[in-house]
Amino acid sequence: MAADNLKRVRTGTLEIAYSESGPANGMPVMLMHGWPYDLRCYDEVVPRVTAAGCRAIVPYLRGFGPTRFLSPDTPRSGQQAALGNDLKEFMDVLGIERAVLAGYDWGGRAACIIAALWPERLHGLVTGNGYNIQDIAGSVKPAEPEQEHRFWYQYYLHGERGRAGLQQNRRAFIRLLWQLWSPNWQFDDATFERSAPSWDNPDFVDVTVQSYRHRFGYAPGDPALETIERQLVGSPKIAVPTIVLQGAAAGVQPADMSERHARFFTGPYQRRLIPVVGHNLPQEAPAAFAEAALELAGCER
Repeated sequence: MAADNLKRVRTGTLEIAYSESGPANGMPVMLMHGWPYDLRCYDEVVPRVTAAGCRAIVPYLRGFGPTRFLSPDTPRSGQQAALGNDLKEFMDVLGIERAVLAGYDWGGRAACIIAALWPERLHGLVTGNGYNIQDIAGSVKPAEPEQEHRFWYQYYLHGERGRAGLQQNRRAFIRLLWQLWSPNWQFDDATFERSAPSWDNPDFVDVTVQSYRHRFGYAPGDPALETIERQLVGSPKIAVPTIVLQGAAAGVQPADMSERHARFFTGPYQRRLIPVVGHNLPQEAPAAFAEAALELAGCER
């Protein structure tokens, strides 16, 4: 399973806990989880990846599981530049020059940022729900009312009542989001409880709240990341080979929204619509997720 036999490495900011399996000389396939999920979403993807001869690497993002900040003085930021920089530094510490990057939600955002700013580090990109780099300047423009309704959880976290609600009721809050975002996914209590300890990380709430405030311009970012954040202004294009996976029943945003994202990709590009599946792509459709990663990795299946 993806969360067994954890390893740890230190970057300039974090001690990152991660799972690694498969041949050490295999093509690296880095699998990045979303919010509010964790490594367990890849439990059925990893065996498929390693069976094909690839090396599967699955880190806990900042604010999740055993991953920890090294200094109490580091801002507990969940901004997009932090996620992208964490992934780049993680690759650097592991000595991985190039990899297939695959992720969704926060993890997909990190992978898209590497693909846009450091394309030489990728063999290919698998991204759930399309282009995940945020247009922070454009966030002031209201969306259609139906979409504003779907983003209620983000607006809830803009206030201190939301912070307190997440702190006090995080399991019930997250279970509700799992249900709303993946209406056809019949996960059981055991599945939920396997992931739940990851949200007990002492920085989970602070990182989460900062992320959802920063993306709307309501919270400052980490000054150390400002250079990267500036590079993301204007929605930089992605030229690496890309497969977009889209759940037809995704509850965060309508499936057809990612159809409009093709303009952000200038290299070889595919969009695959997966029937019935919601937001949590690797856990709901592990075969399709692994297939996309292995296609870009060129591993035998």
